[in-house]
Amino acid sequence: MNTHQNTINAFIALGQLFRDYSNHTNVSNIYIEKLDNAIVNASCRNKWFTKENLDFCIHTWGNTLTESNVSAWLNAYPAQHTTQRLGLVLAGNIPLVGLHDVLSGLASGYSIEIKSSSNDNILLPFVIGFLIDTKPEWRNKIHFTDGKLGKFDRVIATGSTNTARYFKYYFKDVPHIVRKTRNGVAVLDGTETPEELIALCVDIMQYFGLGCRSVSHLMVPEGYDFNELFLALYDYRELIYHNAYANNYDYNKAVYLMQEEELLDNGFIMLKKDMALNSPIACVHYSTYANLKEAENSIRIQQENVQCVVSKCLKNVLDFGQTQHPKLSDYADHVDTMAFLLKK
Repeated sequence: MNTHQNTINAFIALGQLFRDYSNHTNVSNIYIEKLDNAIVNASCRNKWFTKENLDFCIHTWGNTLTESNVSAWLNAYPAQHTTQRLGLVLAGNIPLVGLHDVLSGLASGYSIEIKSSSNDNILLPFVIGFLIDTKPEWRNKIHFTDGKLGKFDRVIATGSTNTARYFKYYFKDVPHIVRKTRNGVAVLDGTETPEELIALCVDIMQYFGLGCRSVSHLMVPEGYDFNELFLALYDYRELIYHNAYANNYDYNKAVYLMQEEELLDNGFIMLKKDMALNSPIACVHYSTYANLKEAENSIRIQQENVQCVVSKCLKNVLDFGQTQHPKLSDYADHVDTMAFLLKK
């Protein structure tokens, strides 16, 4: 069996492990116990990595790393063996946010040095360990570092908008992908069904809204009635009992009230009229439009800050409830990571 197929099989095995965990099957597998321990430890280490969010992450990746999905993804690219080294600087805003970059690097044949975020330094090492056990030749090709990256031929670095400026300067002499803060946008027209709004609420509230694909800005028609959306959001009222979330809600609400900002508030999340796409925790920004063409133009103008768009009234966008279920070919910032890594 060739190396390319071995890589595909290793990724499929990871997906099967995740599905077994989510479905409570094959529980005698030693890796199920190790994964469960990693999830418990990760939830203790990072207050935002709740058991519910970690389980959602594992379930989503399990549904993504199927035989058909992995094969279709990797067979679209030529197999490659390289002696080049890839540096990865990973974010830690949501669980396993850097896994796709790791898989892309391995599939492209690179030796990888990973500088992971301290916010997500338990679950990813477990995944790497499983992949190495599945394909032992990776043992000397994947390394973690707590300090600066060593020598590398290419680099992918993810961070905030501020750190992205530093990354671009620091990595200017090597081929690089630098990712900054981006957000999801939803465009509503007022005809959404209760079921569609419930699905939209997943896009807004999953991972406490911390993902780069999380919807943090709503574009609504002038005179839009938010009552139905607030009704759909009510399913997430228990979040106010999460200490870190509640602290952010209280703080941001106090700041807005002191600034005499106009808010829509239901006791656990605020809607604030603001053109900015990025919103703080426990708050979603919204803006109004006169017609859909105006909304589309607004998205186009801010495209470099938009990760994804959900809507039922626009074409070539995601359906409600799909922002946290990207395909393997849905590359961050719309930059094909595999093409970048395979470029001569």
